[in-house]
Amino acid sequence: MILNYNGIQVSELQELLERFRRGAELLAVVTTGAAGPELDFAPAEGKWGVRMIVCHLADVEAVNVMRFRQMIAEENPTLVPFDQDRWATNLDYKKRKISQPIETFRRLRGENYELLHEQPEAVFARTGNHLERGQMTVLDMLRLHAEHVEKHVRQIQAVRAAYKEHRAKLAATPAT
Repeated sequence: MILNYNGIQVSELQELLERFRRGAELLAVVTTGAAGPELDFAPAEGKWGVRMIVCHLADVEAVNVMRFRQMIAEENPTLVPFDQDRWATNLDYKKRKISQPIETFRRLRGENYELLHEQPEAVFARTGNHLERGQMTVLDMLRLHAEHVEKHVRQIQAVRAAYKEHRAKLAATPAT
């Protein structure tokens, strides 16, 4: 499929690779200036705040380091899911400094991008069997994880906006 962006012909694969690459930039921009209580503000019970989302993204990218390589190097490997809530609890996301997972995500996303963008197009048709999602191609994984970061960036924007609104309400409430 050929798409036209500002007069430049770009294949769907090239467009997805660029979206995938930009994920680290998006995460850095959306978290700029987030600090203190804002990092742990959750807009509702059971929802994650900025720190938790960032840690999750770093760990998902670490998992993807292995998954992409398995799918490229092996014949239809089994891709094992993980329990994101257990990872958040047992890996103490609430205690982690935000700078480290942002840097981890940036570095690993860059390494995954370098691996993928060097591959011939035929590699993107290779498959793996995800135990929850079923059969997936490398292209499916690329699309899923380009979109995954974009979804969480929008979530972080919403959490930060909710935090600002919460702070404004607190400031407007008269002291008793």
